[in-house]
Amino acid sequence: MKVFEFQCASGHRFEGWFESDADWRDQQRRGLLECPLCGDREVRRIPSAAHLAKSGSEADRSAHTESAPRPGDAAIAQWLHAVRQWVHQSEDVGERFPAEVRRMAKGEIDPRQIRGRASLEEAEALLDEGIPILPLPPGVDEPLH
Repeated sequence: MKVFEFQCASGHRFEGWFESDADWRDQQRRGLLECPLCGDREVRRIPSAAHLAKSGSEADRSAHTESAPRPGDAAIAQWLHAVRQWVHQSEDVGERFPAEVRRMAKGEIDPRQIRGRASLEEAEALLDEGIPILPLPPGVDEPLH
């Protein structure tokens, strides 16, 4: 088993486990590698700690340390994965979101998993009416890979 470190275009670092060098190259060629934090598929393999030369400068070592995974990154990745699964299973009602969620809250239509767009004012009005909504971070509505 080979363990490699990767970094996405946004600077998130993560590791991947592969059967061999050929296995990770094949997965990268087929576009199967993606950042677990943001879903970015523009990832590159970076040197892992085991590959860093001990004679490297202090600046090289501190640069490596500063971009190391932070506590909580794994939990964020799990949360984003769960949100992406929910998004994949929900219906995008677009600009009709405020009206649809109100109709569900009033019992006019059967509840279902929906997502859509609302202005800040519309979102605040829904919350003021006691209708629970949750803003989603950008990029979570992209298709699952």
